[in-house]
Amino acid sequence: MNTEILGIIVMFVITLAIGVFLGKYIADVYGYKKTFLDKIFQPVENLIYKISGINPNKQMSWKQNMFAMLTINLVWFIIGFFILMNQSWLPLNPDGNPNMSPDLAFNTAISFLVNCNLQHYSGETGLSYLGQLYLMFLQFVSAATGMAAMAVLFKAFKDKTTTELGNFYDFFTKSVIRILIPISIVVAFILSANGSPMTFEGKDHITTLEGQKADVSRGPAAAFIAIKHVGTNGGGFFGTNSAHPLENPNYLTNMTEMIVQMVIPFALVFALGFYLKKKKLSWTIFTVMTIGFLALAIPNIINETNGNPLITQMGTDPHLGAMEGKEIRFGSAASAYWSIATTVISTGSVNAMHDSTMPLSGMNELLAMMINCFYGGCGVGILNYFIFIILAVFISGLMVGRTPEFLGKKIEAKEMKIAMIVALFHPFLILVGTALTAYLPEFGAKTLNNPGFHGFSEMLYEFTSSSANNGSGFEGLGDNTPWWNISTGIVLLLSRFIPIIGPVAIAGLLAQKKYIPESAGTLKTDTATFGFMTLAVILLIAALSFFPVLTLGPIAEQLQYFSK
Repeated sequence: MNTEILGIIVMFVITLAIGVFLGKYIADVYGYKKTFLDKIFQPVENLIYKISGINPNKQMSWKQNMFAMLTINLVWFIIGFFILMNQSWLPLNPDGNPNMSPDLAFNTAISFLVNCNLQHYSGETGLSYLGQLYLMFLQFVSAATGMAAMAVLFKAFKDKTTTELGNFYDFFTKSVIRILIPISIVVAFILSANGSPMTFEGKDHITTLEGQKADVSRGPAAAFIAIKHVGTNGGGFFGTNSAHPLENPNYLTNMTEMIVQMVIPFALVFALGFYLKKKKLSWTIFTVMTIGFLALAIPNIINETNGNPLITQMGTDPHLGAMEGKEIRFGSAASAYWSIATTVISTGSVNAMHDSTMPLSGMNELLAMMINCFYGGCGVGILNYFIFIILAVFISGLMVGRTPEFLGKKIEAKEMKIAMIVALFHPFLILVGTALTAYLPEFGAKTLNNPGFHGFSEMLYEFTSSSANNGSGFEGLGDNTPWWNISTGIVLLLSRFIPIIGPVAIAGLLAQKKYIPESAGTLKTDTATFGFMTLAVILLIAALSFFPVLTLGPIAEQLQYFSK
């Protein structure tokens, strides 16, 4: 077997094994059961609650939980906006990096706040160390925000009839202290041991083998890189993200970063089953997600390992695959696997240039973000998938002539309206944003480095990445302009909080309803048949929403250059 393919299989198997174990631990954390780490973390949590005045035992309704989420995120945005606008005179700026412009600071603060980490700047020149540290803080809290919202949803289905859905601040604190920080510390040690810098010193001045003087940026990178993957954030400490040798020095660190960016999304699927004592439901959901993931990843691996036929015609040996924009230390297969993993999950980090992948590979990267529910980001992946479960249950109920139910609760008009708004809002933001930009050449066409179909794909990718809270980009785009910063900033805000509030609202409404015990006529949602139905609904909505626009971009590019 090709060793590159074997490496991919090993990464997936390790991720799955850790994910099942971690899922049980996360379910115990949110279910207030004893864990082997209580003696370490309980005193830390108690200290935080004492200093902040939070009462972790106070139960909140779904509305109170969402209000807490929005208000604390507003505070973090204001602080971040101030730091980025004033970093030139604030401490921890040994390289003298300048302030961000208001529109760039607006985009950056929002982007890291909402777990997208869309970067219209280059990390080593655009931020001071204080700015990097605050963005690292946001990478913790943005991941914990999604996980806390997911925990509220878990709580809604655990009790038969209730309006008490836990405490957002408590779920949030536990997510940071008990899950994100411990895993990030382990990952940071691995990265640091393999060459990623962890220092507050400025640029290192070196002389190359050619005798040239060069300045090498460094900083507290290892800690930043750890949480960027553990929290499915993806922001690069350096401009080229995980293609940079100091962010991702070798194949071991590549495997580490690949595993940890997928492990919490995997674990949260299994946590649902452990928490609700419905393991079969978890495996049904995971199977559907994995089928979707493999349907995108396998074609990309084949496309990239086969090489670019136009370059092969020029006499280049294709045995390494399509290596334009890729790092030789990772290879084409691992880079292709990463390209789908990072877009299926909302990480958005890159170890290769997505702008250089084959047209149909780019299409799959877009589709992964357009579908936006195969594994997904920390917490929000489950929330997005939950919307499609509601739609599938409703449609299945209509097909068999039964009242739609999910986990003992009737799904009625109000829940369906919310689900449809959330499901259609994602394509609305992508398509409207792309259409406006394409229609206004001053904002769109003049910022492109590539004309034609590929240039259209670059614009489409930017709004898709923003709406999916992903953050990766085709990067053949001059995106540090007021239009791109403000338009994508608005998309980032709307696409983050509406898809969180919507599912939690549905869960809160269902939690208040009378519990209906399972009977012979109950539609079972943990079967292969229902899993297939959910997958069909997901693909149908994606196909109807996005196929036309994909034909104008990557499909047209494929036909233009590779159909001869």
